[in-house]
Amino acid sequence: MKELPGLIDEFLEYLEVERNCSKLTIRDYRHYLEIFNSWVTASLPNKSLKDLTIADVRKYRVYLSNRVDKNGLTLKRITQNYYVIALRSFLRFLIKNDHETLEPSKIDLPKAESRSLKFLDRDQVDRLVISINTEKPEGKRNRAIVELLFSTGLRVSELVSLNRDKINLERREFGVIGKGGRARVVFISDRAAEWIKRYIDARQDNFVPLFIRYSGREIFENRGEKMRLTARSIERIVKKYVRAARLPVDATVHTLRHSFATDLLTNGADIRSVQEMLGHKNISTTQTYTHVTNKQLRDVHEAFHSGNK
Repeated sequence: MKELPGLIDEFLEYLEVERNCSKLTIRDYRHYLEIFNSWVTASLPNKSLKDLTIADVRKYRVYLSNRVDKNGLTLKRITQNYYVIALRSFLRFLIKNDHETLEPSKIDLPKAESRSLKFLDRDQVDRLVISINTEKPEGKRNRAIVELLFSTGLRVSELVSLNRDKINLERREFGVIGKGGRARVVFISDRAAEWIKRYIDARQDNFVPLFIRYSGREIFENRGEKMRLTARSIERIVKKYVRAARLPVDATVHTLRHSFATDLLTNGADIRSVQEMLGHKNISTTQTYTHVTNKQLRDVHEAFHSGNK
């Protein structure tokens, strides 16, 4: 399929320009489709896109099920699904643009295995934040980061993009642009607002980014943009204090997002409001949390089960 690499590039441009997908999403789709292209080149060298069949896709899925990652492990079922989802989206794009190919609706996705939801309860969050030494500006920054993550449920990409002039501590809110270019308002808890203020008051610079690095050479051009913390740095910071707090959960930045959602739902928030605050496009994504946070069922159990005093 000689035309495949060029069509993949067109599809990725479509995702960027018309669908307004994030750079991370485009990077992942590029990877998934490059693997498909490599498999096609090796396994179906004489076929064209219009000759692609469901039997070919079935062989590709067998290949994925036996494919190993850089650690020598086979791909998890949910990871295999990502490859197939990318292929279906690509085929849908081709048909939309008048290319003859396999109808993507013919490709079924197997039901993914249920995964246990990983989150911290309030006591564990407290253990996490008090493990941070806040005597130095760097410690104040790290405390503000963790408090803000738990207060807002921000994705790491949303956190690193924050600028200090966009944070309204008086109203305790700010706006973010999330996945798919969807805007939402984010609210800051009292405790998070307090630590953001302490962190900002301790800074002696005019850099635009809210969270900046304290190591390496200071770079002043471009409003200090190169001083902005990266997503990788945020992940390392959270991991550092998870170890220091000796938490039983191997928590990440995304664990704090889960913790934000479960905290709201456990305390009686309605699921539609939580969906809005998380920036989920579909309510089904938010419903992932309900099996561990159904307050009504908990109340029924406490009221009627004979084992409760």
